[in-house]
Amino acid sequence: MSVEAGRPAGRGAGQTHRTSYDAETSARLTADSDVIVARYPQARSALLPMLHLVQAEDGYVSPRGIAFCASHLGLTTAEVSAVATFYTQYKRHPNGDYTVGVCINTLCAVMGGDAIWEELSDHLGIGHDETTQDGAITLERIECNAACDYAPVVMVNWEFFDNQTPDSARGLVDTIASGEPVAPTRGADTVVKFTDMSRVLAGFDDGRANEGVGAGVPTLRGIELARAEGWVAPPLTATGTKAPAGGKPEVGGEQSSAERPVTTAGDVSAEGRRKKQTSDDAKES
Repeated sequence: MSVEAGRPAGRGAGQTHRTSYDAETSARLTADSDVIVARYPQARSALLPMLHLVQAEDGYVSPRGIAFCASHLGLTTAEVSAVATFYTQYKRHPNGDYTVGVCINTLCAVMGGDAIWEELSDHLGIGHDETTQDGAITLERIECNAACDYAPVVMVNWEFFDNQTPDSARGLVDTIASGEPVAPTRGADTVVKFTDMSRVLAGFDDGRANEGVGAGVPTLRGIELARAEGWVAPPLTATGTKAPAGGKPEVGGEQSSAERPVTTAGDVSAEGRRKKQTSDDAKES
């Protein structure tokens, strides 16, 4: 049995990664990848959305997905893997149908995010980046969901569930586990599965962009207050950070490093040479 075929909670005995896509799947992914690549002046710039595309196919960034991206973009598998392991949205092992992310960053934490995390971890019996046995839910600690005005926040497949409590979050995952649809506080009317959301992140429209609430009252409060008070940002001045005409800094100018010396006095000093030698020795050991 292959991991990609059933996308179980984890790879067990007797399960192997498939090494390539069948002809039909490969042709479909190639056509979608050509659409993605056409958006960029350089083909390799399409790697990030292409990783979402293969994740939409396999439920994670699989070895065959990495090989496909590398082949299509003229990269090595090592180069693709380096990118796939850098960003947390790319999963390197089978993911659940729904990723439940609990924000435990400063504001959410003090507002109850830590309590929500502990409740869900205990209730589901899993920890960070682990998946329930039925493959329904992957639980994650999130450093920031960029929604401090609604803290504490939980996200399900990157859709917002605002102002959560341990009880409401537990009810949320129970609803997901039962197979019933869940509706986010803001965004689309319902949350789609992880693979469907991955395809959206690859840049393919699912026709749901205008569903639901975009920005709530707390988010808009600042701009409404500024308009009511007539507040505007001060204009940029010649001594500020405004770029020169044409949008590029002049060579040798304040924002340019083109004419800076390659080495400085500190680099060629006895202490500087000693530090460099120590660093080089450490690399060789």
